[in-house]
Amino acid sequence: MSADRRPSGPFRIGDRVQLTGPKGRLHTITLREGGELHTHHGVLRHETIVGQPDGSVVVNSGEHEYLALRPLLRDFVMSMPRGAAIVYPKDAAQILASADIFPGATVVEAGVGSGALSLWLLRAIGSEGRLISFERREEFSQVAQANVETFLGEDPENWDVVVGDLGERLPEVAPAGTVDRVVLDMLAPWECIDVVAEALTPGGVVLCYIATATQLSRVAEYIRGTGLFTEPEATETMVRGWHVEGLAVRPDHRMVAHTGFLITARRLAPGAVPPDVRKRALKKPSYADADVEAWTPGAVGDRQITDKNLRKRVRDAQRAADGARQAAGDRPDETVD
Repeated sequence: MSADRRPSGPFRIGDRVQLTGPKGRLHTITLREGGELHTHHGVLRHETIVGQPDGSVVVNSGEHEYLALRPLLRDFVMSMPRGAAIVYPKDAAQILASADIFPGATVVEAGVGSGALSLWLLRAIGSEGRLISFERREEFSQVAQANVETFLGEDPENWDVVVGDLGERLPEVAPAGTVDRVVLDMLAPWECIDVVAEALTPGGVVLCYIATATQLSRVAEYIRGTGLFTEPEATETMVRGWHVEGLAVRPDHRMVAHTGFLITARRLAPGAVPPDVRKRALKKPSYADADVEAWTPGAVGDRQITDKNLRKRVRDAQRAADGARQAAGDRPDETVD
């Protein structure tokens, strides 16, 4: 027996629905018994949507039309409750490509944040892969787990969330040389490079997602200094939309520019020295103690969220997960021969 969890079919109680209303305004709701969406255009009863196929147009009490669609993953991560800042879809897509995330891979992620990147990674590794996510704050892990369950309709069996410091806990959950890919989304990834090198299999990839040029410099120098990785490669991704209407074809006036840098490197086999390193001695890092101080988490702007606000976000995420569990329970099982 296997539940059909594909995001398709008629809308059910507990489903999340993205409604596009007058003037293109978006509303994302969770369908509930007796639920209603109130706007200044009128009232839209949830029961009007339940049973309709994906992509239907429904009408509210004010005779205004709304297009009803299940959110795509990129839509969901932009509207889900957040404990911490998310990895945006443009960066998530590039992470999957740059780190070469593949079905069946064993992937380590730190930190889990609000679970946005976790969802992309879980989709990429498939049911045969394994994702181990580290998060230092219990509240953030709760938001992430609720968001993942909301979107998938279940708590994935191949996903382990470890609350604690990656540098201390990784050797406990991942024996040396057993991890295929590591994705570090943290303020000071250089603090974990040594333990990551121990966990990675030869040829494995480490990818760091960082916000500032000073962080980029520090982690690149540290990776080079270990002598355990290939030469690190750094990129950033920018997305520019285009207006296309008849012959009026032009770039949009606004674009999604810098959100973060990606830096990747591959684990060398024990004792291996790349040819390009043999030809040149490693240069002394061009930074001093004062520069290192400028790269500390506090100096680069570790924004804090209040405990009260965080507790509210945990409740919002868990309510959405409750709705997803209810929807999953209403779906008939399919017999797999």
